[in-house]
Amino acid sequence: KDISAERASEIGLVNQVLPDADACHKAANEMAVEIASNSPLALQGTKAVLKASEGRSVEEGLDYVGVWNAAFLASDDLTEAFAAFLEKRPPKFTGE
Repeated sequence: KDISAERASEIGLVNQVLPDADACHKAANEMAVEIASNSPLALQGTKAVLKASEGRSVEEGLDYVGVWNAAFLASDDLTEAFAAFLEKRPPKFTGE
C-alpha cells in the first residue's frame, strides 16, 4: 500500500518531508555534518551495533549493546563529552 509523504510524517515513518530534491540534498548534508560532529567511537559503535544486531533477537542485540557501552565508558571521548557539556563548549573528540 502506498503512503503519502504527509501520512508518513504523521505516523513517524519519516523525520521530515521536503519540497524537492534540492531541499533533500541540503537537509542530507546538514544531517551528515551533525552526525560527523559526534564522537568517532560513538559512530563506530552505532555501526557495529546495527551490524551485529542483524538477524539476531532483540535480547541478543541488547546484550551486545551492553557490552559495547561498558567498553565505551573508559574512553577519552566520553570524558570529553561530559567536560564539554559542563563547560558549555563544543567537544573535541579524539576517537580514543
